[in-house]
Amino acid sequence: MPSVTVKLYSVFFKLLLKHRLQNRIQSQPDDSDPFGVTSRPEESVAAVNPSFADGVATKDIHIDPFTSLSVRIFLPESALSPPEPDPKSQPQPRPRARIPSRAADLNGNSQGNQPSRRHSYGTPTAAARDDPGKPPNLEESSQLSLGRRNSFGSSATDPHNAKLNGNHFRGFGNDAESLSLRSSDGGGLPYRGYSPLMGNARKLPVMLQFHGGGWVSGSNDSVVNDVFCRRMAKLCDVIVVAVGYRLAPENKYPAAFEDGMKVLNWLAKQANLAECSKSMGSSRGVTTESKKSDLHRNIVDTFGAQMVEPWLAAHGDLSRCVLLGVSCGANIADYVARKAVEAGRLLDPIKVVAQVLLYPFFMGSVPTHSEIKLANSYFYDKDTCLLAWKLFLPEEEFSLDHPAANPLIPGRGPPLKLMPPTLTVVAEHDWMRDRAIAYSEELRKVNVDAPVYDYKDAVHEFATLDMLIKAPQAQACAEDIAIWVKKYISFRGHEFSY
Repeated sequence: MPSVTVKLYSVFFKLLLKHRLQNRIQSQPDDSDPFGVTSRPEESVAAVNPSFADGVATKDIHIDPFTSLSVRIFLPESALSPPEPDPKSQPQPRPRARIPSRAADLNGNSQGNQPSRRHSYGTPTAAARDDPGKPPNLEESSQLSLGRRNSFGSSATDPHNAKLNGNHFRGFGNDAESLSLRSSDGGGLPYRGYSPLMGNARKLPVMLQFHGGGWVSGSNDSVVNDVFCRRMAKLCDVIVVAVGYRLAPENKYPAAFEDGMKVLNWLAKQANLAECSKSMGSSRGVTTESKKSDLHRNIVDTFGAQMVEPWLAAHGDLSRCVLLGVSCGANIADYVARKAVEAGRLLDPIKVVAQVLLYPFFMGSVPTHSEIKLANSYFYDKDTCLLAWKLFLPEEEFSLDHPAANPLIPGRGPPLKLMPPTLTVVAEHDWMRDRAIAYSEELRKVNVDAPVYDYKDAVHEFATLDMLIKAPQAQACAEDIAIWVKKYISFRGHEFSY
């Protein structure tokens, strides 16, 4: 059974949520505002952190001038590590007796031929990189050796050492420059955010994340969602793009679903623009002036005037894209996966290789066993969810067998056999669990990899409300998701299927 803390928190949560839903039903706007809202005033918002102070850098981008649609990008510090070697290429043997000259070290010629150590216990200090003849600083070396490691390599940069090394924010295998913008309060303190230079940077898969909240609450920049996305970025070693879709009742169906596809198309555009920029840069050649212009473009991008997003252009690999939806966000993720299958090569270079559905917000007119037995379950009971669906669906379209609500209705294309591998996470005390399991069973019938992870003594939103209810299953769930996802995003494939 859930803990006493979970039970007490659930009681207050349901009372407050039902009160807010009823108020919104009574005060629904007559005309829909297409611009919409993506968060509520009562929502606790996490500030962006464009440096790697806690291992993940974040930034917010408003991507649609006609709506409030926005994204928050979570870039893990592992992106600063050297690029992973191509598994098809063979390592070049290094002569044993050859001793590189000082001039070769300064030009970086011999450094590039040395194979990188994925399991090393530290990175070279800035002083060692700038002056190989200078004795190493033991204090800096010891500080860098304490950096956090991940499964793909050593930690790249520590903010303390970045401060010691000067104004340039440098990674182990990737030169980067920080933006130095004066703070708006007139204090003269510089703003330092990660700004990569286009070059041989490490590429990471992209995870498109849709938050929960019953269509009417929640946001991509809330404290709860921020903690969850940071955890997924570190464990899965991916760039997480959290979508701030428009909420109901200001914008009813299909606004949230359309926003999901808009972000996927925006990512495809970013990949194509980045490729064009790379081609233009290679034709000009690498000069001091081009580096200055790169920095200028990144600064302009901060004010929304530049279309190329530098973090995604430098580090995003959209040929390995994963969709992850939480609660009602799982419904959006499933819709986006279907539309991506229908679009096919029109979305190139994006390839949706897998999707993860965390306790999906599925319903239907014919109740399942869990919908009867657990109708008054924790956090989101059945009556509260019905109110949420009434706020989300247009009045003339309201039905529990609506395509947005029931994934098992016939004629809901494309064929299930074309769907990407789908991991479904359910909780023991969630009344929506049976329909999610049934959807997974239908996928397995047509040979789609669709496992179900069922967590004992867990409740709806257990993995994302971990910072509030301290669910012991939350960390285990995140690690299980990371292991499964890496089968499809890692160059080494099923090596991670243990």
